[in-house]
Amino acid sequence: MKLQLNGEAVESAATTLDAFLTEQGYGEAKVATAVNGSFVPAMMRAGQALSDGDAIEVLAPMQGG
Repeated sequence: MKLQLNGEAVESAATTLDAFLTEQGYGEAKVATAVNGSFVPAMMRAGQALSDGDAIEVLAPMQGG
C-alpha cells in the first residue's frame, strides 16, 4: 500500500504501525509516532492498523537544551 512517512511517499506491505516501523528500520528505536496527525503511544503501535494513504510521522528525541 502507499503511505507517507515524514512527508515522503513509501510503499509498504505492513498492516500495523509496529510492523511498518520495523520494516522501515526503526525496530526498537525510541521514537514518537503519529498516524494522520494523531499521536500513537509505543504500547498501542501493534494494534494501530494502517490503511492506504495514511500519513505517518516518526520523530526522534533531540539532545541538548
